Amino acid sequence: MKHIALIHTGGTISMVENKQTGEVTTTDTHPLTDLTYYFTSLANVDEFIPFSLPSPHITPSHMLHLANKVKELSNDYDGFVITHGTDTLEETAYFLDLVLDLQKPVVITGAMRSTNEIGSDALYNLISSLRTATSDSAWDKGILVVMNDEIHTARSVTKTSTSNVATFQSPQNGPIGIITKETIIFHHTILERHTYPVNQITKNVFLLKAYAGMNKQILDTVKQAAPDGLVIEGLGEGNLPKDTITSLKQFINHDIPVILVSRCYQGVVQPTYGYEGGGRELKKLGIIFANSLTGPKARLKLLIALEQTVEMEKLRKMFERVF
Repeated sequence: MKHIALIHTGGTISMVENKQTGEVTTTDTHPLTDLTYYFTSLANVDEFIPFSLPSPHITPSHMLHLANKVKELSNDYDGFVITHGTDTLEETAYFLDLVLDLQKPVVITGAMRSTNEIGSDALYNLISSLRTATSDSAWDKGILVVMNDEIHTARSVTKTSTSNVATFQSPQNGPIGIITKETIIFHHTILERHTYPVNQITKNVFLLKAYAGMNKQILDTVKQAAPDGLVIEGLGEGNLPKDTITSLKQFINHDIPVILVSRCYQGVVQPTYGYEGGGRELKKLGIIFANSLTGPKARLKLLIALEQTVEMEKLRKMFERVF
C-alpha cells in the first residue's frame, strides 16, 4: 500500500458541535483520530500537526511553514493529504501550488459540518482525499482540492456558499475529476504549471474591491501605508471609476506594482474599453492584468513574486501567463 502523510492544520474538520448551545469549536484531541481504522484498507498513514488554527487565523507565513513541512517529508511519502478550515482553504491550496514543485499528489480537504454534526462531511471528505492521494492518476497535477465527491485544481477552486456542503466549485473550468464508490476519475488535466519557490514572505500587499463611486480617497490611504504592491478587483472586464486614476498614477510612478483582476467570478480581464478608467487606459498606465485569478489568489501570487523580483516587466510576464 501507498505511504501517505496526513497533515492536520485545524478548521471545522477538526472541531465538534456543542449539542446544548450549537456552538462549533476546537477540541483537545482531533475528533477523527479515533476513526483511523477507516484508513487501514486505503494506505499506511502517518499523522502530523504542524499547527492547529481556525482558517481565518492562517497567514501566508503559516502557508509557507506548511509548504516547508511537505518538502521536509517529500522523500518519505507517496502522497500528502492536508486537512484545513474552509474559509481560506482555497488560498492555502493556491499558495502551495505556487511554491511546491512536486509530482507526488498533494490533496487538501476540509468539512462544512463538524465531525459530530448530523450529515457531517468530515470523515467522507477525508477518506475521499486519501483515496485520491493514493491514485497514480493524481500525480503531476499540482495541488488538488477534494470536497463533496469532486476534485478541483487549486487555481480554479473557490468557496461559493457560506454553509452548503457543495460550496467548493470551479466556476470557470469545472472540477478536474470526480470520485465514485469504485474509482477516481480524472476527465481533464492542466496544460501547464509554473512554480516559484521562496524561503520567506516579507512583503505587504493590499487587496481592494472596486465599487460604484470609488475615488482616490481609499487609494491615497493605502498609499500612506507604504505597500509593496496592490491588487484591485476591478469592474467587468477590468475597468475602474475615473476618479481612481490620479492616485493609481502615483502608485505606478513610485514603482509599486498594481495588479488588476475582475470582481466577476468568471471571465478574464482585458484592455477593451478606451474611456477614462477603462481597461485600455489602465494598461497604458502600467497596471498589470492578471489572467483568470481571484483577488485573494492574485494577492498571494504577488506576495510570492515580489520575493523573486521587483522588476515590472518580469512581474508582468508572471501574471500574464495563463497558468
